[in-house]
Amino acid sequence: MKAFVEYVVKALVDHPEQVDVREVDGDRVVVFELRLNQGDIGKVIGKSGRTITAIRTLLTSAAAKLGKRAMLEIVETGGRSSSEEAPPPSEPPPEPTE
Repeated sequence: MKAFVEYVVKALVDHPEQVDVREVDGDRVVVFELRLNQGDIGKVIGKSGRTITAIRTLLTSAAAKLGKRAMLEIVETGGRSSSEEAPPPSEPPPEPTE
């Protein structure tokens, strides 16, 4: 399954040499952490998230054949993954002045 994720993602991006997929095994869950060039993240996510959803759907189907559950997360260079919510802003935005 790791080879499948690498193959598909490398075909989509401009910098395939910077694609790194790490597999974290659990009992019944396999998490694939995808790290890639910052400029390629949008290409993998796709318009309205359609591309990443399609990849995740195929990955889920392949994992189900093996009796496992698979998750794909895009890990940003700052350490956050795409499945995490953005942290709240440290300061509220300034109020408009008239």
